[in-house]
Amino acid sequence: MFHKNIKLVIAILITAWAGYEFSQGHIGNGISLVLLAGIFVFLYFKNEFILLAFLQLRRQNFEGAKKWLDYIKNPEAALVKKQQGYFNYLHGVMLSQTNITKAEKYFKRAIKLGLSMDTDLAMAKLQLAGIAMTKRRKREATTLLSEAKKLDKHGVLKEQMQMLKQQMKRI
Repeated sequence: MFHKNIKLVIAILITAWAGYEFSQGHIGNGISLVLLAGIFVFLYFKNEFILLAFLQLRRQNFEGAKKWLDYIKNPEAALVKKQQGYFNYLHGVMLSQTNITKAEKYFKRAIKLGLSMDTDLAMAKLQLAGIAMTKRRKREATTLLSEAKKLDKHGVLKEQMQMLKQQMKRI
């Protein structure tokens, strides 16, 4: 919606306005404006289009997720580094169903840029391990699988890792 720097400027202006409201004795208005400024600061760190794309992916609506991601025209300028990682991660998830070569490129770029949650990073490495296995690169797949296992502290991806190990034994 807004460029990342514009979001910060808006948050600063609203905070200044809140300070003015506090000085005039309008405490309720000031608190409301501080909360409004907090929304813009939140959206600086969590892009609204990426959040909406995650919501669509949760519903298994790949076309809807692609539509929301297409609203981001220049991700290098419009997004913070971690958001760029999630932008590439989402593209990789969507392309992993159809084009694994492009999906591999997106997952590698997402890992390089960084993802804030260990589970997401583990999922990206697990996906890369699956892609490496389908391309008959067993050593790379084993390395990525062990890295994903270390990152998955809560055991969310345990079943997928077991399935991948079973498939690797067949190769």
